[in-house]
Amino acid sequence: MRLPYADYHRLDLPRPERLHTGLDGFIHALGGRLQRGRRRAAPLAARAARIDALVEACAALSEAELSARLADHAATSRRRPDAEVTDAAWALVVEAARRSQGLRAYVEQIMGALGSAEGLVIEMETGSGKSLTAALAAVPLAWSGRPTHLLTVNDYLAERDAARFRPFFARCGLSVGVVTAEQEESVRRDNHHQDITYTTAKELLADFLRDRLLAGLVQSGARRQVRRTLGTLREGREAVLRGIDQVIIDEADSILIDEAVSPLQIQAERASELLGEVVPQATRLCDALSEGRDYTADARLRRITFTSAGRQRVAALTDTLPPFWQAPARREELLRQALSARAFFRRDEHYVIHEEKVVIVDESTGRMMPGRSWSHGMHQAVEAKEGVPLSPAREVRARLSYQRFFRLFRHVGGMTGTAREAAAELWRVYRLAVVPIPSHWPSRREVWPVRACADAESKWAAIEAEVLQLHAAGRPVLVGTRSVADSERLFARLQGRGLQVALLNARHHREEAAIIADAGETGRITIATNMAGRGTDIRLGPGVAQRGGLHVIMSEPYEAGRIDRQLIGRCARQGDPGSFRCFLAADDLLIRRYLPGFAGTLLAGRQALAARLAQRRAEAAAAKARVQVLAHDLKQDDALLFASRRGEV
Repeated sequence: MRLPYADYHRLDLPRPERLHTGLDGFIHALGGRLQRGRRRAAPLAARAARIDALVEACAALSEAELSARLADHAATSRRRPDAEVTDAAWALVVEAARRSQGLRAYVEQIMGALGSAEGLVIEMETGSGKSLTAALAAVPLAWSGRPTHLLTVNDYLAERDAARFRPFFARCGLSVGVVTAEQEESVRRDNHHQDITYTTAKELLADFLRDRLLAGLVQSGARRQVRRTLGTLREGREAVLRGIDQVIIDEADSILIDEAVSPLQIQAERASELLGEVVPQATRLCDALSEGRDYTADARLRRITFTSAGRQRVAALTDTLPPFWQAPARREELLRQALSARAFFRRDEHYVIHEEKVVIVDESTGRMMPGRSWSHGMHQAVEAKEGVPLSPAREVRARLSYQRFFRLFRHVGGMTGTAREAAAELWRVYRLAVVPIPSHWPSRREVWPVRACADAESKWAAIEAEVLQLHAAGRPVLVGTRSVADSERLFARLQGRGLQVALLNARHHREEAAIIADAGETGRITIATNMAGRGTDIRLGPGVAQRGGLHVIMSEPYEAGRIDRQLIGRCARQGDPGSFRCFLAADDLLIRRYLPGFAGTLLAGRQALAARLAQRRAEAAAAKARVQVLAHDLKQDDALLFASRRGEV
């Protein structure tokens, strides 16, 4: 039995709670601090201990008795979907996981499941078994009959976890589906209509926006239910989603924070006969413009500003453009895009060329994002710079940020290994409290002193030397790089030394899980861009623990300290030994972008301090950008969500 459709199909998009700013924002954040932290962990720990004790009694139940009791609790939850699930029911769920998966949940995993089911973001150490924790949390939620989505960071993990836990969910009386990018609409609909659906944030939000476009005049979930009952919805226009109501987010910081600044858009091709002509022409005209004389480039804000002389020169250069582009605003925007493509968008860092197409690379994960494109002609400007065929002009038909989207859910819970840095923002934006869960194993991670180098060349030489030394001792090494170009540069250096190296970047993403899973073998050298391989466990090979475990090298700090910790967390997992070292250079991108000019000169020779200061500035800039995106969404709800009273889409 499921709840009435209109109760949880939120195509009507209620306006979420306003965003607190100024003094209200400070007071709101202070209230959030009282809600999160270790004081919230104590009640979870006490209840998890009681449940853990009950699990021992469940072990004596026969298969038939276990199934019958699970079915009874499921039926009770459907009759009273808002009632708290009892400790006895949780114990049965844990026992079902043990019998179907061979995995006996630790007390800490039970704490994580309880917290996620209560609507908290749980911070668990990397390697603590978050996949099992998420699966445990999903069962009591799905028993209510409401749509329950479990989000992972990529299609591979969604498919892996759905297949892995299908026997467990079946034992609990629940069906499971998985939605990935390659599926047809009918397959997506079938999988969304299961009790629990594994997918990614991108696919869930895209299906939501497509459903809104299909809804047309019918903006109300109740009205849609009436028309479905009467059979008046046109064939082929059925919604894909069963609804949005409950969601559990694995790697919550990646989805709720890192992805939040880039709204997802549904685009359609738009006829533009002039685009293929003027964009390449603008790219060629950029050769006649000089930085400093004609324009200035702000790398941190990715902004091109023309000088007075530059505007005059642009007017003279563009007199051969079609009449539509002769207006000052249009011609300057055209040249500004072409200059931005040259100055701010770097091949093998922000994008790669794949099958003669410009494919965007996620700067946080190092993964390719096929199907995504920069807006306002920027994608075509980058294509013209690279000399690949221009993609058609596209117009935005629907647009929504992750921040706005996840504020629509009745229930949001999640888990990650790195949430404490984002705790204030998670509370302010989503009303999600962050609760740390103690590690099941004592940490055996060694943090080696930072190595500061004068420039990039000396830094790569030092990294090469450390890799060689550890490889000779039989220890596996994982090197995290900022870009595809950096990963391939180090790969070539080490290959030149006669070493066998596994390379994982946006060009080799299909082998991601296998490469990362083998990174702990004796003497293995792995190079990965950013956090490629996140979510895949690294097990140490025979004898590696006695040699000190996996050693992780960070070739350059990232814009967010959380991403640094994600990379650090690849070593010393589940009580294994391991070590980590960060390398710095005075000309690292982070320092050049966020400490230009005087500040960088002042801190010369003190790279570690400079990196920390630059990282703080980067984090503040990113947080400000996310607030601006959300504020824009709240001010422009009608325009962005296409929910006008006329029903125009």
